[in-house]
Amino acid sequence: MATAVAAAGSITACSADGVSGSSSGRDTPAMTSPSSTRRVLAPAPVKIDKPPLGASVGRPELRAELLAMLAQDQAVRTGTPPPGDKRTPEELGAAWEATDRANAQRMAKILDEHGWPGWNAVGSNGAQAAWVLIQHADLDLPLQERGLALMKDAVAADDADPSDLAYLVDRVRVAKNEPQVYGTQWGRNPAGKLEPRTPIEDEVMVDIRRAAVGLGTIDAYLKELAAAFGER
Repeated sequence: MATAVAAAGSITACSADGVSGSSSGRDTPAMTSPSSTRRVLAPAPVKIDKPPLGASVGRPELRAELLAMLAQDQAVRTGTPPPGDKRTPEELGAAWEATDRANAQRMAKILDEHGWPGWNAVGSNGAQAAWVLIQHADLDLPLQERGLALMKDAVAADDADPSDLAYLVDRVRVAKNEPQVYGTQWGRNPAGKLEPRTPIEDEVMVDIRRAAVGLGTIDAYLKELAAAFGER
């Protein structure tokens, strides 16, 4: 089974059956959407004011744990061990599923104990780590749905990133074989071309929805994915 990789800021977002991309604003070689839909011209994406990485946090020990879990999540996906880890790339790859299961089990307990780990509790990088860990909990859809509900409340309280939430909305919808809202989840068809893993609902308005949560256009996103895969 092919593994697809794309960058999420400095974080690699991977799955065994599709591509999810950057979490940050998000863009190189020309590539256009396979759809011929004429979309409504979107305004500039809204600016999301995240707390600086050095800002004080309410639960520094939880942030440290989330970042350590994220380091393992990234190691098994990239084959690059964190400092002090002597595993080979092959050993890391073999540990992928076990790592995801362990992280999902721990995230379930964290949600029980703390609710959504938002900016106020764990800072910008800790909150992004929590999002990545839930995003990668594909083996536990109920956990992803629970994380989605809690993250929606956190975004409404200005305690989480709405652009990250958009990716999780689509991730859960794809898992349930439902249309995507923001068009963030892409894979390759048998011909090797990128296509949305499920259709994008009301695609003519998708760039408007993306701009409202701080994301660039679909076409810009596809350029980013193409660059991540070295396509021209």
